[in-house]
Amino acid sequence: MIQITFHRTRTGEYQGFICSGHAGYGAYGEDIVCAAVSALVINTINSLDEITGEAMDVTTDEESGIIRCFFERPLQETSRVLLDSLVLGLTRIEEQYGKKHCRLHYKEV
Repeated sequence: MIQITFHRTRTGEYQGFICSGHAGYGAYGEDIVCAAVSALVINTINSLDEITGEAMDVTTDEESGIIRCFFERPLQETSRVLLDSLVLGLTRIEEQYGKKHCRLHYKEV
């Protein structure tokens, strides 16, 4: 299962997120849930970097399926919208394919 944990402050400000695991929905290389989650997460990170220029610390480990992204300062409004869009897309995947394959969590920091 893919687990995505969003780290947010008490007031709802995003501090970062961790995406880990493999969906197990299909065979390796053919898993549409893994592909969808990866596309959303990677596109969001690229957009935060190239469009909004956010300062962030990103680490990945393809073998274990881990992507960590933490922000170095409070996000701009445009960046918050990008994160809200990521949450929306991941929520729809969770609803469509079930929590057996993709699950979102929120951690207050």
